[in-house]
This record gives sequence, structure tokens and C-alpha cells, in this order.
Amino acid sequence: MHTELFLVRPILFRSFNYISMQRNLFVLLLLSVIVLPGLASAQKLFTRDAQVYFDATSPDSPERVDATNKSGTMVLDLATGRIQSSVLMKNFIFEKALMQEHFNENYVESTKYPKATFKGQLDDLSKVNFKKDGTYTTAVTGDLTIHGVTKAVKTNVIFTVKGGKTSGNTEFSVVLADYDISVPSVVSDKLSTTAKIKIDANLEPLNR
Repeated sequence: MHTELFLVRPILFRSFNYISMQRNLFVLLLLSVIVLPGLASAQKLFTRDAQVYFDATSPDSPERVDATNKSGTMVLDLATGRIQSSVLMKNFIFEKALMQEHFNENYVESTKYPKATFKGQLDDLSKVNFKKDGTYTTAVTGDLTIHGVTKAVKTNVIFTVKGGKTSGNTEFSVVLADYDISVPSVVSDKLSTTAKIKIDANLEPLNR
């Protein structure tokens, strides 16, 4: 009888360990399905309604040559500092319809080149604490593509963190000729050879 008990106990112990291990494995798998995707999403901020404003008004122009686009997309990876954004050229709204038509057909050729994109990197991610209220400034470097032409761009971006929400804004200028956008002499008194660009974005956690 004692011998039988001696043999049964190790078997029961191994069975218990096996069941316990299987249960722990199930819990880990459940956590990986439920928790980890949420953590990955929290590592990225996103918007699809960034406001992109540009002003290409010549100093001597009797009227403004500017437009606003309210449907820019942007994704910021908080772990790496990588940032990507894009905007549909046809979504720029001008005060005058004729000016908007010329912009799309004669200058940026939005049917052929529908998007402007930016792919870059925050130069010093450590300068921004996305978990603490405050205003933080850091440089961003990347490639800006307009009219099918890609050029390197470097500028400063200001992040404002308040109440758990993050916004970002930046301003920079581009030379139109750098992107193969020519300014006819007939409109040179209205259209500048340089465009000032301003971007404002309210960012939220990316939930997939």
C-alpha cells in the first residue's frame, strides 16, 4: 500500500504541474491578444484632420494667394520618433474658385500628383515628454514630396501636451521651383516664388 502511494504521488504532482503550466500559458496568450495590441497602439499618435495652410502671396499682390486643407493625415511613432504625413492636393480650399482651378490644373497637377507627403524623424525625441503637460520644441528632419519631386526638409516642431492630449504645429517655407512648379511672368505680381506652409495637428492615440 505504501509503495502504491509512493508511485501515485509523483504522478499526481506532475499532472498538477502540467495543468498549472497550461493554465499559465493560456493566461499569457490571452494577455498577448488583449493587452499587447493596446500597448502598441498607445505608442503611436494619429490624426486625419490636420490643418495645412499655405501662403504664396507676392508682396505686391492686390489679392491673397493662400489656401487651407483640413484633412491632412499624420502618424507619429512615440517609440522611434518617426513621423509620416500626407495631404490630398485637391482638398486645398481657396477663396476664389478660379484660383483653386489654376492651382490644381496648372501648378501642382493634382490629377497626376494627387498627394504631398512627408516622411521624417524627430531629431531628439528625448526633448518631448508626451506624458507631462508642457510645451516642447524639437527639430524634425525628413523628405517632403510635392509635385512628384522629393527634397530634404528640416524645421522645428512644437508639441503641446495638456490634459493627456497632444497637439503639434510647425512652420516652414519651400521654394516652388525646387518642386518643378514654375511661376509665369504674367502672374508674378500675385504669386510668390516661395510658399509659406503652416501645419496644426491635434493628435490622438492610434486605435486599430
